[in-house]
Amino acid sequence: MQIQADSKPYDDINITPMLDLAYVLLVIFIIMTTATVQGQKVNLPKASAAPSLATQTTKAITVANDGKIFLDTIPVTLAELEQRLIQQKALTPEFPVVLRGDAQAQYQSVMDVFDLLSRIGLSQVGLATKPLVK
Repeated sequence: MQIQADSKPYDDINITPMLDLAYVLLVIFIIMTTATVQGQKVNLPKASAAPSLATQTTKAITVANDGKIFLDTIPVTLAELEQRLIQQKALTPEFPVVLRGDAQAQYQSVMDVFDLLSRIGLSQVGLATKPLVK
């Protein structure tokens, strides 16, 4: 019987364990970088239950091409629009209004809404338009 020694050098290198380690590290780094929030760690104060001052108070009034009026997404008549805007003005005296009129809407419908806004005393009124494409 003849015993051979294992002193022969290997012809190829087995890199499978090294690739497994690289993939595990890559996954760990991806998870850690997306899960962390940048900045210093501080002890944050507790917030009160009062409503936030940063709430969105902008009202959008839409005049459709058939003359229907919408406050945000709710269909309203001109009288209902006036009541709701007066209620909002009692809560927030100065709030911005964006008027969105359809291009095919009658000009009189849009002017009726403008007259209503001026009667109520709302001065922060903007018109929404499409950007000019050159």
